[in-house]
Amino acid sequence: MACNSDFVQFIVDQCSGAGEIAVKKMMGDYCIYCDGVLFGLICDNNLYIKQTDAGEAVLEEVLLRPPYPSARNHFYITNVDDRDYLEEIIRATLPELMTSK
Repeated sequence: MACNSDFVQFIVDQCSGAGEIAVKKMMGDYCIYCDGVLFGLICDNNLYIKQTDAGEAVLEEVLLRPPYPSARNHFYITNVDDRDYLEEIIRATLPELMTSK
């Protein structure tokens, strides 16, 4: 199932306080970036964030799932309604992703 464009825009809006948020369509789903850094995926109207130790430290609950078959596990984010929470996860995650390149 592909993502609903309204859900994608909702996630972009919810994450916007963390930096410049952009999405790129990928076979019906989306890659999501903050300040040019790929930090997650929006697949089947669900938000997945790349695994990092710093991100895990701020998660309310750690749920690991692959966003699509054969993908690596990502943090599956169930609480997408809390804008401050999403921004905190993204801010914690980005530095670790930038140093792992």
